[in-house]
Amino acid sequence: MVCLQELKAPDAKFPLAALNNAGYGALWRGQPSSNGVAILARGAQPIEIRRELPGDPADIEARYLEAAVDGLIVVSLYLPNGNPQPGPKFDRKNAWFARMALHAQSLFETGLPVALAGDWNVVPTDGVADIYDTRSWRDDALLQPEPRAAWRSILAQGWVDAIRRVHPDAPLYTFWDYLRQRWPRDAGLRIDHVLLSAALAEVLSDAGVDKACRGWERPSDHAPVWVTIA
Repeated sequence: MVCLQELKAPDAKFPLAALNNAGYGALWRGQPSSNGVAILARGAQPIEIRRELPGDPADIEARYLEAAVDGLIVVSLYLPNGNPQPGPKFDRKNAWFARMALHAQSLFETGLPVALAGDWNVVPTDGVADIYDTRSWRDDALLQPEPRAAWRSILAQGWVDAIRRVHPDAPLYTFWDYLRQRWPRDAGLRIDHVLLSAALAEVLSDAGVDKACRGWERPSDHAPVWVTIA
């Protein structure tokens, strides 16, 4: 299964035929020029559960997709960045995070195998395992107390951070800004996360980051996080 974020394309531009030819079923929610999320499944068709995060009917941004795939519930999410902060964008980020925490609790309480995967736009700690150096990021929305508190509240529900379960202390960054030679210097951040419910955490066998993708020609500034379930 693959969870994608920041498609930056309307629904009509989604490359369904190419994905089907590659053996993947797909569910997606597009939006012109920004946002957009998708869930792909090799040899299966994801069954849509919901296309929006509950709690705000006025929220029309394509940031959340939830599906059933082969007995699992899979969520692809793209949490708001929140910059600049303070300000209305940061307020929206915190409100979205609060809604996510409420919905995550309801999913966890089902006892079903659930994976919450995507760009959470939060650096969990100031430690070198999560960020190369905090000096130039102190005022960034990714490091502020409010989103970090929301992240910890979700973990406190019982969710397992797959990367940290397998690699407790390793610097496994997922994002390198295009500016200031941050990729060549390995000046990265860990902001893309996969959280597993108790049922999935019990059968987690491996997890990592495909860092080499960030070095491709014209790459994304993110690298894929992956998880293997036994």
